[in-house]
Formats: sequence, C-alpha cells, structure tokens
Amino acid sequence: MTVDASFSDATAALPALRAFVRIPSVSGDPRHAADVARCAGWLVAHLRKIGLEHVSVHRTPRHPIVTADWLHAPGRPTLLLYGHYDVQPAGPAAAWSAPPFAAEIRGDRLYGRGATDDKGQIMAHLAAIAARLARGPLPLNLRCLFEGEEEIGSPNLKPFLLRYRERFAVDAAVVSDTRMLGPDRPAITYGLRGGLAFELTVRGPARDLHSGNYGGAVHNPIQALCELIAALHDRSGRIAIPGLYRSVRSVSEEERAATRAAGPSDERLRRDAGVASGWGERGYTLHERTTIRPALTVNGITGGHQGPGGMAVIPAVATAKLSFRLVPDQDPGEIERLLRARIAALTPPTIRAEVRIASRVQPALLDRRHPAMRAAARAYERGFGRSPVFLRSGGSIPVVSLFADTLGIPTVLMGFALPDANIHAPDEHLHLPTWTSAIATCAAFYDELARSPRPAQTRRTSDTAPSRLIRSERSLPLHSG
Repeated sequence: MTVDASFSDATAALPALRAFVRIPSVSGDPRHAADVARCAGWLVAHLRKIGLEHVSVHRTPRHPIVTADWLHAPGRPTLLLYGHYDVQPAGPAAAWSAPPFAAEIRGDRLYGRGATDDKGQIMAHLAAIAARLARGPLPLNLRCLFEGEEEIGSPNLKPFLLRYRERFAVDAAVVSDTRMLGPDRPAITYGLRGGLAFELTVRGPARDLHSGNYGGAVHNPIQALCELIAALHDRSGRIAIPGLYRSVRSVSEEERAATRAAGPSDERLRRDAGVASGWGERGYTLHERTTIRPALTVNGITGGHQGPGGMAVIPAVATAKLSFRLVPDQDPGEIERLLRARIAALTPPTIRAEVRIASRVQPALLDRRHPAMRAAARAYERGFGRSPVFLRSGGSIPVVSLFADTLGIPTVLMGFALPDANIHAPDEHLHLPTWTSAIATCAAFYDELARSPRPAQTRRTSDTAPSRLIRSERSLPLHSG
C-alpha cells in the first residue's frame, strides 16, 4: 500500500508542533525543570490523542522518559522510534528576531528553540503516525521512546534501557536528529563521531592577588590555562597528544572521494560558518576534517574579573570547557588516559591542573546494507522524489551506540534538518516545506520497513570490543541511487 502524507497532514499537525515548541523544555537549566515535566505531560496527551497505546511517563532522578506503543501487526517488524523533547538554552533573547519560544511563523519557516532539534523532527513522525491511524492500522509494530535529557548527555537513559531491555527487543530503531544537504537533497547519516567532553581547571595562588604586588612574580592561572590549551595543537592543526592518532581508522580513497562529492564544499562551509578562511589538519577538506578526522575544541573559558570596568587581579582559578570529537576506532576511555598523561606532562610546577570528565560517547559507523537502511533510502525517494546520499556526520548521538550496546539493535538515522536551521544558535527554525516532505518520508518508511526481511539480531557480548561491531564497507557505494 502506498501512503502519501499530504500537505493536509502537515497542516493538521502544525498547531500541535507550535504548541510543542512553545514549551521551554531546557533540560540543562534547573529553573526550567517544571517546564521539562510539563512538556513530557503535553507529549503524553498528544500521543494518546493520535491513537498510540500504553502511553506512560517514567520518572528518573532528573527529567521524565515518555513511552508508548502500537503492537497490532503480528508477523511484521517492530520499530523503535526515539526522539528527545528537551532543548538547548535559548541564549540572549536580543540575539533572536522573535521570542525563542513564541513558535512564530514567517514565510515558510517556523522559528523557535527546538523547532528542528528535535521537536520538529519528532513531530514529522507523529504526524505520519496520526495520519495513518486516522485511516487504518499501521503496517508494522511500533514502540516509542522520548527522553528529556539528551541535551545533557542522557544520564538516565542507559539504566532505563537495561531495566526494560525485553520491552525494547525490537528489529531496528529510527532516530531523526540529523541533517540533509538541502531542501531537495535528502541524506541518510551512516557515521557519527564520538565524544569526550571535559573541564580543565588550573589553580594557582590560594586567593586572588593584587596584580601590582604580584604581577610578574606569580604564574597567572588564566595565562597558564591558555598555555596548556595552546599546547594541545601543533602548528599544522593536528591534536598534539602522543598516541591519539594511532587508533584512527583509515578511510579509503573511494570513500574520501564520495565524501567530498556528497558533502559541502570548502567554500560552502566557510560561507555557512561566516569565516573568511578555514583552519585545521592539513591534507583534508573542511568537510573531511569535520567527519572522518578527530577534533579538539575549546567550548568556553572563565576566570578572573568578569564585571564592568577593570580590576587589577591575578585570579586564583581559571577553567576551560573542551571537547573531543572522535572517529572509529577511537575509544573515549583510551583518549581520556592519553589526555591526562599529556596534561600532566605539560603542567609546570607553578600551578596545579585538574581534568574532570563530563561525558563519553562512542563513535559509530552503521551498516548501509541493513534492510532498515535500504527501506529508509526507498522512503526518501518516495517522500522527496530523489535518492538520498549517505553521509558521515561530525556530531555525536550517544543513543546510537547505546542501542547497540544495551539492545543489540541497529539504528537508522533519518534526518530532516537543513544546514542553515541554526541548531543550537539564535533564530533556530524549521523549513515547513521540507517538514511536509519529511512527514511523507516517515509514512513511506513504515511501509517499506514492513515489507523488509527481518534479519537476526546480533547482540553484543560483554567481551566484544566496540570496534569489532563497526562493519567494513569499503567496497560499498556511497549513494543509494
């Protein structure tokens, strides 16, 4: 049966999407804890309204997890739909052209924090499900899992999955939290970088000191912190941590050529970033540097006087937030060991340096030959009228490796975000014509997956190294069409 999620389906779902975006479900800000809980409650009511069953809220030490299901297709595959309803902080309201939680529509765009990441992409699936259930049964079995902690590292998701492992023994998962290349250029993500986020704190004197009395005689912690950070890269843009590149998986020339052809050009990346020139490891395009190579980024730095006017002070403490993006087969635990050794070697006796790990995420490389991936490619052809390309992403989605580790299931990354959606930035927005096609694509995916063979699940054993689960695909084409 062919399903067409028409424009009328998008129109019917638009009021719900706007209501969803208007809730400031900022998981990282304790002041918004009640809003996150309210958003979970809104989602529960909406899931029940569209016809899903066994809708439940599961309390965690921080923010709720919402589940639902529809299990009336015996003999058909069971799909796990995952998404996150929490959002990043909006930042300064003055940087937005409209209030960040007003869900304002201007032209063909809906503006608001979370409009694309990830509420709009969740609602593309829910709109497709609602339209299908309004006309008849779903073609497959469905389990839904929506969490409110993705933007803070999903600290309570793994214990939840371990507790309910049998409930989520499904054939595949689908996550829509990635991007396309453009409104008419659909893409399926097959590779994700992992991550290791940490804080580097430098301590000097026991208290803040007057710079007139001690300047030039005491090593300033801010200066020492900057010196440590600067020493973590060499002049060529490579990360200057001995041993870090030993485990980086080499990429064939065929895959590199396909990556360059499918991904954005250097000029496009510079234009999107608003910079005159690129930076980083020599010998790779800018897109390759963000996808197939590791990176170390300084995300923030604090120390000393931050208020108006000057203050002649040598601060006692300075802190920086940094993060690695890791590629197959790099293990965050091993990179942490190398990092700590490097910081210890670089730290002079004039200061004390401390590393505190904030999060660890395994990289992932997905099997494009899996029936669920092939079903997704056919669905994009139906929803967007053209075959998708397969892309690597420079970002990290922890749930992909978590599903492999705890449930032994593959994940399909069907993203609908556009490159200029301003995710995590002011004026985040959702392109509504693309969203309409996304609804059609989601509906088509359920049909295509229902007709796909059901491969035996491969569960990871406790002694299986993460790298062994990453399939070699060097002989595979990088385009589905």
